[in-house]
Amino acid sequence: MAGKSTYKIVEMVGTSKISWAEAAKIAVKTAGKSLADLRIAEVVKLDMVVEDGKVSKYRARINVSFKYHGEKVISESYKKAKILS
Repeated sequence: MAGKSTYKIVEMVGTSKISWAEAAKIAVKTAGKSLADLRIAEVVKLDMVVEDGKVSKYRARINVSFKYHGEKVISESYKKAKILS
């Protein structure tokens, strides 16, 4: 059955002192360190941390999808993520 694929989605939150765009890029970059075959990142929520009446951080919550290759590949990805953190 060529052309059929399954994807898994995980939620990530990136933070930045600069912008929401940078926060989203940081989340995708971090996901790419432990998840193989990333496909799509969807921004689902934007917010800010406010301290003393000023914005101190921008936060971007994203859903990242990656091609699902089976439990073995996912287990190896999680092991890799634990090693990197």
